[in-house]
Parts: sequence; structure tokens; C-alpha cells
Amino acid sequence: MAGVLEVRDLSKSFDGIVVASHIDLTLKSGSIVGLIGPNGAGKTSLFNLISGVVKFDSGTVLLDGSPLDRLKFHQRVRGGLSRTWQHTRLFPSLPVIDNLLIATHDYPGERLVNVLFGRRRLKAHDSVARDKAVGILGKMGLANVADDLVSDLPYGQQKLVGVARALMGDAKCLLLDEPMAGVEGQAYAAMQRVVREVAESGVAVCVVEHNIAFIRDLCDEGVFMFSGAIMARGSVAELIRDPQLTELYFGH
Repeated sequence: MAGVLEVRDLSKSFDGIVVASHIDLTLKSGSIVGLIGPNGAGKTSLFNLISGVVKFDSGTVLLDGSPLDRLKFHQRVRGGLSRTWQHTRLFPSLPVIDNLLIATHDYPGERLVNVLFGRRRLKAHDSVARDKAVGILGKMGLANVADDLVSDLPYGQQKLVGVARALMGDAKCLLLDEPMAGVEGQAYAAMQRVVREVAESGVAVCVVEHNIAFIRDLCDEGVFMFSGAIMARGSVAELIRDPQLTELYFGH
């Protein structure tokens, strides 16, 4: 069965330092795959290659069967590939809801003719986008802070806002890069619930995360990376029971 996202024989090196070595990875609709491994294993580098932040040396990436190789980052996002970042990359001086509205695709106000002669269309688009943003924030338990400045939120809630913004683009595939870093308490439970709901809606989800308990409880499959290569696949529980992988991850 073909996946929503297919990575085939992907390789990349920087001045002889290999960050991706012949990687094959398939993400299917409704699945949650966890990438685990020590720092420097190449997990975030893989996300950068898939999303077009960094160009790969060889291989290919397919989204719904169409190659992404020549597409820039924003073109991949418009095609249905969305991601978050280790650092939130939000606009701290803007309200939460405005951070989501910025992620709206094909905003008609970007065209001068619509600004001059399409006010009704702009208002209709803004209304739909705002309703969608309010709905996403509600699902994430953030409705009460929609009008607060991002800078006024605790870090855990800021991470949730980052995920909420990624969901504004109707993604087919969602890449989450360390979503649980700095997240605890109610935000922790909300993150788990939201990621599950996203997958249940048919989105293919891939998570890079060092919180093993979070990823073990959440993911259908685990992929262990080391030195830019995939070492093993299986359930997260199976991977962390493997003595060789445990030593690579945690050391002696």
C-alpha cells in the first residue's frame, strides 16, 4: 500500500559528514510514526530534507505519489506537507489567533486587485479562516487565550500554538519536531489527544521526540536512527528493549 508520504533512498552529507544515508520511510494515512535516537542521529535533518529546508543529494520524496524534489518549502506546504519546529518560531508580539491566521493558504488579500475590488471576498475568506482557527484552538484547549499575546503564554502553551498553526493548512502529512520539549501538565495531555485526533482524521503523522513515554504511548510504529541511518523498525516498546539500541541511545 502506497503511503501519503514516501521517502526513497534519501541521502545527504555536508563536507563528508553524513546526515542521511539511503533512508527509506513510508508514512500512511492515519498512522503515527515515531523517530527516536540520540542527539545527532539525523532526525531533524530528515525533517529538513523532507520539507525542503535543505536540499538532498540523492533520492526522492513523494507526497500522494507526486515528487517534491523540485518544490520549495512553501510549495510543499501548499501541497499538504506541514511541520513544526523544535523552537516555536511564532510571532510573540501578535495574538495567538493571528499566529494561526498568518498560516492561511491562498489569502486573496495578497493580490492588489482583490484589495481594491474584492472587499466582500476578503471578508468572507477572513470569516472562514477565523472560524477555523477558533475551532482548532478550542480542540487544543486554547480558546480562552485566543486574543492573548503569544509572549504572555507559558512555553507549553506556545508549543501547542505551534501545532495549531501547522493544522491551519489542511495537511495530508504532519511532521512534529520535539513537540513535548518543555510541555507538561494539562498541555501534555492536550498534545497527546490532539495528535491522536489529527491521525484519526486521516493525516499521516511523524514525530521526533526524546520523551520516550510520550512516543511509546502514542505511536503505531517506531523508527530508530543513528548516524544518519535507520537502524531498526518496530514498536517503540520493542526498540527500547533492544540492548544494542539502548546502548546507542543512552550510552553505557
